[in-house]
Amino acid sequence: MDPFSAEGELLNIYNAFHQGQYQEVIDFETAALSSENQLSARVFKLRAKIALNQTEEVLADVEGEEDTPELAAVKALAQQAAGDTESALTLAQELVQKDPENGTIQVLAGTVLQAQGHSEEALALLSKHQGNLEAVALIVQIHLQQNRADLALKEVQAAKRWAQDSLVFNLAESWVGMRIGGDKYQSAFYVYEELASAPSTSSAMSIVGQAVAELHLGRLPEAEAALSAAIQKYPDDAQLIANTIVLNVLSGKDTTELTSRLQQVQPSHGLLTDLEEKSAFFDTAAAKYAPKVSS
Repeated sequence: MDPFSAEGELLNIYNAFHQGQYQEVIDFETAALSSENQLSARVFKLRAKIALNQTEEVLADVEGEEDTPELAAVKALAQQAAGDTESALTLAQELVQKDPENGTIQVLAGTVLQAQGHSEEALALLSKHQGNLEAVALIVQIHLQQNRADLALKEVQAAKRWAQDSLVFNLAESWVGMRIGGDKYQSAFYVYEELASAPSTSSAMSIVGQAVAELHLGRLPEAEAALSAAIQKYPDDAQLIANTIVLNVLSGKDTTELTSRLQQVQPSHGLLTDLEEKSAFFDTAAAKYAPKVSS
């Protein structure tokens, strides 16, 4: 289902989700929606709970409803978030085989596949989308993770022909812009600044985006001010904590407390995983040059 042709309330839920306003998504009243749009709204509400680490609640909510493809896809995503990666991958691959044209399966199973290193499977699935901006955004993220900014830019340019002036497209274009650099940093900054400055759209995600753009533009004091204020408001937001750690490293400040907090909030966060890998590589390299003492 294309949210841009749906009821206005569903579009509000869609935009709130992609602005990182997860509690607002959960609190939306959806009784007036049609049955089809109620399912779409329920999926976004469940995804918002997963984003807030309420995975056990989500798994209990969808238990016994796996015959509904969209809810089965939510289950796979919740299993992934809960650390049950084997079950998540098995279910995601089963759903892809059964219904690869389903937009929710494309996005959620694609997310699971990418999270477990099956990038080409994820891209093959997502390429089947029919005007699904969430699929486009995920394709862009995958290409950027592969350090293929050229392919990410190509995807954005192709979507620009039909995407309208949508939030998700603007965000995807900003991600690519911050990888390309140059004057694109300023363009990305304007997108996040607009989101962060409006009370109705401000969220940890928008503030992080604004601060990262500030960092790229060499404006460390402004980035620090934005992140410091935000972390008081959203003390348990993993992305906010991670980006504050990066800022502190650049500023030469201690990161011990923030790293410990990130380990508590999201022990599987990519920054922590990367730090562990780099530490292991260093120890291996250092061992090669360790002095050998003969007895």
